[in-house]
Amino acid sequence: MNDIGRIRVVSFDGDGTLWDFDKVMRHSLGCTWRELERLDPEAAKAVDIERMIRIRNDVAAKLRGRTANLEAIRLEAFRQTLVDVGRPDETLACHLNEVYLQHRFEDVELFSDALPTLRALHRAYAIGLLSNGNTYPRCVGLEEFFDFVVFSQDYGFEKPDPRIFEIALQQAGCSNRELVHVGDSLDTDVGGARNSGIASVWLNRTRLETTSTVRPDFEIASLLELPQLLQEVEG
Repeated sequence: MNDIGRIRVVSFDGDGTLWDFDKVMRHSLGCTWRELERLDPEAAKAVDIERMIRIRNDVAAKLRGRTANLEAIRLEAFRQTLVDVGRPDETLACHLNEVYLQHRFEDVELFSDALPTLRALHRAYAIGLLSNGNTYPRCVGLEEFFDFVVFSQDYGFEKPDPRIFEIALQQAGCSNRELVHVGDSLDTDVGGARNSGIASVWLNRTRLETTSTVRPDFEIASLLELPQLLQEVEG
């Protein structure tokens, strides 16, 4: 277990922790596909959501180290999608990207335990968002709860890189003994926090059994457990 002092700051992962990224991503791609079907039915016949996801992941892998901007990666993925179906069209790719981003940011749904937990914590702790994603708190009506926001794409390296946690500590104005990080990923959230000397809370909503060698300091199945856990840690 990492050395823990008096907890002053709680940082949260975003995607998969506070909101369901996979759900909004697929919903947004569905809206984008319907727009493609309206504008170019032949192209739409040649692609589906699963193929668009695979193309995006391939593009992200090819661009790793060259750009970390997720919106730029998504645009390049739409360009590549149209190329792959034999319908290259820069104007259409840009339009599809705009449609996707509109739904991606406007249609985000919080997990039911997110807002009550943030309300319970924000008077007692400084709260931060430390994310490899790009969902801005203002897009989901949460800006009032966050004292700092750190997006990996703004710095060119992402969790579990300890450097991104160091930036969070700098923005929070605290030591690593005074911050606890909460996230759903053992590798990026728990592993990154532990490598930075920061206490970690693994949000394991499905009570997944794991053989991973990465071990959290604490484990919860719901964010609603977090306020009581922090009280017990400090008590």
